[in-house]
This record gives sequence, C-alpha cells and structure tokens, in this order.
Amino acid sequence: MAGQAVRNRYTTSQMSVLLAATFALLFTTVVALLAVDQQRVLLAAERLQQQTVPEIIRFQRLTRNLEKLRQEGERLLASGTPAGRQESLFMIMLVASHPSILEHPPSAKLARDTEAFLVDAARLASEDPATLPLRLAEWQQIVTRLNLLVDDLSVEGVNLVASDLVDMTAAMRLANYQLIGTMLLVGGFLVLTMVLLRKHLLCPLQRIDRALSSLNVDQPTPDFPEASLAEIHAVEEASKRLHSVMLSNQAALRKVELLASRDDLTGLINRRHFMDLAEAELRRAQRYNRPVAIAFADLDFFKSLNDTYGHHAGDVVLCAFAHLLSESVRQSDLVCRYGGEEFALLFPESTVDKAHLLVERFRERVADREFRLPDGARLRLTLSIGLADASHCAIEAALKRADLALYEAKRRGRNQVVVASDAC
Repeated sequence: MAGQAVRNRYTTSQMSVLLAATFALLFTTVVALLAVDQQRVLLAAERLQQQTVPEIIRFQRLTRNLEKLRQEGERLLASGTPAGRQESLFMIMLVASHPSILEHPPSAKLARDTEAFLVDAARLASEDPATLPLRLAEWQQIVTRLNLLVDDLSVEGVNLVASDLVDMTAAMRLANYQLIGTMLLVGGFLVLTMVLLRKHLLCPLQRIDRALSSLNVDQPTPDFPEASLAEIHAVEEASKRLHSVMLSNQAALRKVELLASRDDLTGLINRRHFMDLAEAELRRAQRYNRPVAIAFADLDFFKSLNDTYGHHAGDVVLCAFAHLLSESVRQSDLVCRYGGEEFALLFPESTVDKAHLLVERFRERVADREFRLPDGARLRLTLSIGLADASHCAIEAALKRADLALYEAKRRGRNQVVVASDAC
C-alpha cells in the first residue's frame, strides 16, 4: 500500500510538464479562437467593402431614378403645353428603361405602371386638357407607391450596413474577451512567464485594445512596433486594414452623398439639393434683411437641336453650357440644372438690378459663343432668362415668379432677360 502511494506521487518535473502541457493546450485553443475571430473581422470588412457598399450605391442610383420618375410625372401633369408634356414623357420613358430599375423587379413593375399611367394621361390631355385634374387622385396613389418603395430601398440599404457592422462588432468584442482571458490564463500559471508575456503579448494586446477603442476615420492609421508573435502581428495588421476599410467606406459614403446632390450629366448641383440650399439662403437673407435674386434660364430651341443633331449632341451642348455658366457666376452664387435644358440660379447679396447685369452679361456671352458638336459642326445658341426678387418670398413663390418671367421672355421672342414685375 505504501509502495503504491509512493508510485502515485508526481515529481516537480512531472507537475511542471503537466502544467506546461495544460497551458500549451489552453493557449493553443485560445489562439485558434482568436484566428477565427480575426478571419470573421476580415471577412466582414471585405464583405462591407466589396458587396455592401456597391449594393448601397446601387440602391442610391435606383432611388434617385425613382425620384426622377416622380418629378417628371409631376412636371407632365403640371405642364400646360403639348411640347412640355412630350419632353416629360421622353424623360419618363428614358428613366423607366434605366438598367438600375429594370434589374429590380418591384421598381420595374412600378415604373411600368407609372409610365403607362402618364402615357395615358398625356394622350387624354392632348385630346382634352381638362381631364388632367381628374387624374390627380390616381397620380397621388402612384406617388405614394413610389415614395414607399424609395423608403423601403433606403431602409434596406441601412440594414445591409447595420448587419455587417454588427458582425464586425461581435467578432471584435469576442476577440477582446478572449484576449483578456488569455492574459488572465498566463497570469494564473507562472509569474515568471508574465515577464515574457508582458513584453511579447500583454503590452501589444493593450496597444491593440487602445487602438481599436480610438479607431476613427479622423485619426491616423494605428502605428504598432514590430511584433514578435505572428498572432499579434496579424491582429495589428487587421486593425490597420480595418482602419483602411473605414476610410474607404467613408470615401464611398461621401461619393454617394456627392452623387445624390449632383446632376449626372452636367456636374452641377441637382434640383433637390438646390432647393435645400436656396431655402436656407432665403431664410438667412430674410432674417438679416439682405437682398437676394433668383433666375430661371432656358436654352432657346433646344428641342430642335436634339431633333436635328441627336440627343448625344444635345448632351455635349448642355455640358459645355453648364461649364460656361459655372465660370460666369460668382463663387457665392448657386447654379443647378433644374430639368432638361432649364437652369436655376440664386444670387445672394444681390439686388435684382445687380443680378440683371450679371445674367445679361452671361446671355450675351452665350450668344457670342460657338458650341462645337461631336461631328465637328459648330452652332450658336441663345438664352432666355426670367429674373425675380426673392428677398421677401418663399422659395417656391420666387421660383414661380422667375418662371413666369422666363415664359414672358419666350413670348417676346427669346434671347432676352425679363424681370418679374409683380411682387411677392
């Protein structure tokens, strides 16, 4: 019995080997889990960069086209002329056949319904314009469907980002827990080992934790000293790649915001963004009793240009005109492509008389300019402009007065500036 008891005792060397083996097994398990979490972070980051962001951009393009479809429908129903309705119908059919809409079945169906309704409305209006007001209730139902679909697409895009971010956060949180567990495990086994772990594991992990806690697109890329352990080095490199992905995502989001506020063809701000900026500028001007003027500019006989030379030539002319317009206004002025060949301008800190001089000078500049077409042909264009005082108006009222002045300029023979005479 006594001999058997002696045989069952373990030597210090055996205990050390047992503890070392246990430690090695536990440590290997924890490192493997860390590698799995690192892979989860990398996969989530790659998915966010390669799949989610392009998908969000696709949703933004789709919602922009749906909004354009709604705007053109409103323009068609508000148009008082067959030519205006025809122009709107062309844009509606163009937008409804856009690839971003066709590849999304719900949007494609709604676009077909919208197009069919507006084509029918335009046909009936050509026979009897009085029928248009009777179709407004039905149009409002279509508008509601368009708005609901846009909202659904926006929510779906947000959910895509949220899902990826939740996966990345969970993986990093789990990695932090496992790192803390590793440090406690090391401290529980050998005090002597802590000296080495402090140098090769604990301190690097603390640096990573601090870097992850302060990781932000406004901060520089985390800078780590050369790590002795490959696992630590992998986590540090993952942190750097994560920061790089965050920067890329931030740039992509800014690009999306820019695309959402700019006209695709001319690069000018689009109508929606112009309305937001103009409304804020009018509130500021009216609060401090400062002058502000607004104008509508329209290229004369632009439809004839499209019919004669083709829409590509028309696009080239619009781009050249937009560039010329951007060069001619002041840095503080707002310029947008309002729709088709129509442009809206806002002149802060300008009376109507001062703005009249600016737009008259620009009108003359356009009249003296030769526009070169893709086939080498050159042609001259003229410009009609309606100008109105916006110092005491809401943005919609000011635009309406400028639009009426533009129609008056057209009525008087085009190629001239007409100032709205009526007050708000």
